[in-house]
Amino acid sequence: MTLSRVVEGAVVPGRIPDARSELVVDIHDLRRGAGAHKQVTRVANAPDGIGISVIGVPPGSPIDLDLLLESVVEGVLVTGTATVSLMGSCARCLEEVVTRTVIDVQELFCYPDKELDDPDASRVEGELIDLEPVLRDAVVLDLPFTPLCRPDCAGLCPLCGENRNRDPGHEHEIAADPRWAGLVELGSGSPAPLENDYPGGSQARIKE
Repeated sequence: MTLSRVVEGAVVPGRIPDARSELVVDIHDLRRGAGAHKQVTRVANAPDGIGISVIGVPPGSPIDLDLLLESVVEGVLVTGTATVSLMGSCARCLEEVVTRTVIDVQELFCYPDKELDDPDASRVEGELIDLEPVLRDAVVLDLPFTPLCRPDCAGLCPLCGENRNRDPGHEHEIAADPRWAGLVELGSGSPAPLENDYPGGSQARIKE
């Protein structure tokens, strides 16, 4: 079966949700029209590919959904939260970052016969709504582009790569600039005696 939607007078094929997915919600018990609502509380397994290159939701990790579905004139309004696990690497020290975060969810799923200016608007497909695309967008928008293991992470030593969080006193002796080596050698020798260093000046030096 192929579902369709109407966008500015044109019929566009819709994405068919998989009813077996834990991120797909059946809304057949919500009567069409304003007023009806239902609470959805469940744990779903995270699909692949939610996140960015440095941090994301591990596939198969639990997603705790706490959502309210409300029937409105245009469709079904979904509001609530999704609590997800995050795993990635610290941008400073490269250590693993593992945490849980709460994502706010708010999306209007419009009925298929509603004409919309936005072709990417979420739609009710049959009697199903698919939360996966909405959840992906919400998670990515909430992710830090530079994840840290802790706010005061000291990072890696730029000279040897040592994790400075493990050794706060870690330091290196400052190597001398080789361009100044000649001056250092000159400075290390005994200075030549000056004329004024001899009693009587240059004449006293000749007598010697």
